[in-house]
Amino acid sequence: MANPFRPISISLSPNAQADDVSLAWKMLGRSKEWQRGYAISELEKKFKQYLGVKYAFSFNSGRSALMAILDALELDAGSEVLQQAFTCNATVNPIRWSQATPVYVDCQDDFNIDPWDLEKKITSKSRAVMVQHTFGMPADVAKIAEVCDAHKLVLIEDCAHALGAEYFKGIKVGTFGKAAFFSFSRDKIISSVYGGMAVTNDDDLGQRMAVFYERIDYPTKDWVLQQLLHPVLMNGIILPTYSLFGKYLLVVLQQLGILSKAIHWEEKRGLMPDYFPKRLPNALAVLALNQFNKLEDLNARRQEIAKIYSAELKNTEFVLPPDPPEKKQTYLRYALRHKRAHEIIKIAWRKNLLVGDWYTSAIMPPDTDSEALGYRVGSCPNAEKLARETFNLPTHINITDGDVKKILAFLK
Repeated sequence: MANPFRPISISLSPNAQADDVSLAWKMLGRSKEWQRGYAISELEKKFKQYLGVKYAFSFNSGRSALMAILDALELDAGSEVLQQAFTCNATVNPIRWSQATPVYVDCQDDFNIDPWDLEKKITSKSRAVMVQHTFGMPADVAKIAEVCDAHKLVLIEDCAHALGAEYFKGIKVGTFGKAAFFSFSRDKIISSVYGGMAVTNDDDLGQRMAVFYERIDYPTKDWVLQQLLHPVLMNGIILPTYSLFGKYLLVVLQQLGILSKAIHWEEKRGLMPDYFPKRLPNALAVLALNQFNKLEDLNARRQEIAKIYSAELKNTEFVLPPDPPEKKQTYLRYALRHKRAHEIIKIAWRKNLLVGDWYTSAIMPPDTDSEALGYRVGSCPNAEKLARETFNLPTHINITDGDVKKILAFLK
């Protein structure tokens, strides 16, 4: 029988299945293995094999992975890195922390960077372009690569949403640019609460990333404990009692520092928390490795759910996400557009349907000081329009067919 207090949730520890929670429990009792251990090199090895790349370095977040790439590029202070608006401050801050300058490019209706606006915003200070494959929908990398080649810019791929996605059959995201990074945070394709990976096929870049990696240390054991507690407490107490008292317990545990937040308040002001940049600790590598071994099943379920949404919402007032046949999408979230998107989100949450709010502003979360992060309102009008009109539906492994029916019934 379904638990009436447990929400249908898009982001509250979405991928954690019984084996993942059990593994977190086991790691809690193995503190000697929290920082160093076998799982780190094993995860890096599997990534290299999966993507067919020479170098893979694991970090405690996608932010740290991006910082490693930017450090290896040896950018001068003030060098410009172009990236799209309709993004998260987690992609912007590492650019600023690396003493470079983010330049915001508008996006197209497919939620990805607009190659034509990109070309208009390139200056003599431009050094790199960062392409975000939003919601697991691959960007037009062939066109963007042409622009980069014409202006001698480095192409970096942000694959935080897109592990397993393909531009064309057999060509995976993360293999087109000079370097790429992935995220394993609590609401990504694979989840280890915090975690990330930087990859490249370029020998010079790979060797400089190795130097960066050697310079940094593992997070503290207190920080590792905080992350290990997340799947245990979320799935054992918070989610089963969410509409009763679990949501309040989550806030209290985060305020007490027992559980972490996905984004620290300092990041919303452009500041860097002291746990960046760090290596991926072994305890979280164990969780990520377990999830990586289930990658095909996780993505197959996402694609199955997306097909149901598409079939049932066709010819309705909702604007569906694009589904080009030549691309394989991961559908990290199923993004819909509607003129009353924000109202729909609020009503759904009141019904214990925690649909997604990626992204309700040009830079998320909405309480981010976008001015401090260099974004000028009006500079990316289509991104701002999409932020007013977009909400997203859950596609993760714990969404049942019954959950899908409830969501569709609510929307209809």
